[in-house]
Amino acid sequence: MSWEQVYEQWVNSDKLDDKMKAELKDLGKDPELKKDAFYKPLEFGTAGMRGILGPGVNRMNIFTVRQATEGLARFMDTQDPETRRRGVAIAYDSRHMSPEFAMEAAKTLAKHDIPAFVFESLRPTPELSFAVRHLQAFTGIMITASHNPAEYNGYKVYGEDGGQMPPEDADALTKFVREIDDPLEIQVLSDEEVRHSGLVNIIGEEVDEAYLKEVKTVTINQALVNEMGKDLKLIYTPLHGTGKMLGERALKQAGFEQFKLVPEQAVADPEFSTVKSPNPEDPAAFEYAIKLGEQEDADLLIATDPDADRLGAAVRLPDGSYQVLTGNQIGALMVRYILEAHKQAGTLPENAVVLKSIVSSELPTAIAKNYRVGMVNVLTGFKFIAEKIKQYEQDHSHTFMFGFEESYGYLIKPFVRDKDAIQALVLLAEVAAYYKKQGQNLHDGLEEIFKEYGYYAEKTISVTFSGTEGAEKIQAIIEKLREEAPKEFAGSEVLLTEDYLKQESVDANGVTQKLLTPAADVLKYITLDETWIAVRPSGTEPKIKLYIGVKGHSPEEAKQKLADYEAELRKITE
Repeated sequence: MSWEQVYEQWVNSDKLDDKMKAELKDLGKDPELKKDAFYKPLEFGTAGMRGILGPGVNRMNIFTVRQATEGLARFMDTQDPETRRRGVAIAYDSRHMSPEFAMEAAKTLAKHDIPAFVFESLRPTPELSFAVRHLQAFTGIMITASHNPAEYNGYKVYGEDGGQMPPEDADALTKFVREIDDPLEIQVLSDEEVRHSGLVNIIGEEVDEAYLKEVKTVTINQALVNEMGKDLKLIYTPLHGTGKMLGERALKQAGFEQFKLVPEQAVADPEFSTVKSPNPEDPAAFEYAIKLGEQEDADLLIATDPDADRLGAAVRLPDGSYQVLTGNQIGALMVRYILEAHKQAGTLPENAVVLKSIVSSELPTAIAKNYRVGMVNVLTGFKFIAEKIKQYEQDHSHTFMFGFEESYGYLIKPFVRDKDAIQALVLLAEVAAYYKKQGQNLHDGLEEIFKEYGYYAEKTISVTFSGTEGAEKIQAIIEKLREEAPKEFAGSEVLLTEDYLKQESVDANGVTQKLLTPAADVLKYITLDETWIAVRPSGTEPKIKLYIGVKGHSPEEAKQKLADYEAELRKITE
């Protein structure tokens, strides 16, 4: 069936409500938008999907949510009855249609006689991960588009360990989803049937309390927090998202008394009206926090994204202004504090290990090495960190201390198996308290780290290729790099090329070695001057991502190297 025929099928369907019919009519006025909404089904991969809200098979709407959930239900139908009865935990964020999508998912599962445990109101992604484990559910669904703009929403599926669904199960689920030809024909229970079924259970405070009890264990030096928590001036903004309730409670129970919420951004708002993008990676998202920080003479500013799995921070500089830290810098500060605090307390295990993605900074690697702690690199995606945690619990080969990705994702304690900005909020406040006791702040702490280990700097460049030709352009760039392997970047010889799709590395002499990570469409290069470069297509958006990591003897040298490599890399996408 052509996309034009699919469009007509939707236009003539009696399943659409008046609002969606009106949206569909407006869509018909713009041939390019109409084609984009119908030329292909919204991609469902790595156990999730994300897209623009609106009618169409390539959009987020109740029908594409039903399709994803119908695929999940059919996957669960292959399990034994006891496993199916464990059900599905469902949470959602503050975005448009999030509550409706959560309930549509529950109604679709109920049609298959599968129980759902739906949060009473919006909750963070990490609490959904926790809830799957706490309730011993078979799987979980999180309705969120993370830090995307307001016109987006998304759908993520979690496995029974609380991590995003492992590859084998994710592949099986994806197959079931793609086998569904017409999402308009999927059957769900009516609201009346749901009320009498007993299959949709509303959850809330009991899970909140259980989660917050575990968050108490994130604090390493309670005596330090007890002493300094009343003096540390902290500004926190949840950027109109889910972080407020649990973040506020977590800080209070840890012992931090002087924090203030940014009032304009403490209100859940699907339009994210005070920011261009609700992304703590973007310095512009700190505009309101900086204003309040200057008024309050705050030591630290912290922002969490709408589903509270990512955390960003800004520190006060000597001149009184604030500087937004990179995800790698936050990771380095956390790694050093965690390892030092445990060393001082005599609680650093001999088999301690830190986990990070292959596109994250090598500064935490240098820090971990100094403490004789292992560093393990995994593919991009927190599910790979979760898989390693599970492995270590089973084989007892290592004790997990910390996991992070450069994209502002951190995990301190493995009672959650995804990025957890609530945990990170509490720990980073403790790190700030540690430096405040010494008459310093996080800026001073970072300078100490750079002086000891070298001036590391990193940058991520995202280039978007929109429309139907975007994916082809991205693939062409990757294929060209694979076929014509670069010998140098910015005048520095490439010593090692790692192709994670071929699962092999090749050095400058042509010697090949096997990579032990799963296959992934990523290319990484290590150069003579200790620079590393990585190129990969985004798994959730029409983007190609270029990563650069450099090391210099001074901040000026690191900055210049970064600029030189960026100029050369941008030519790749022209």
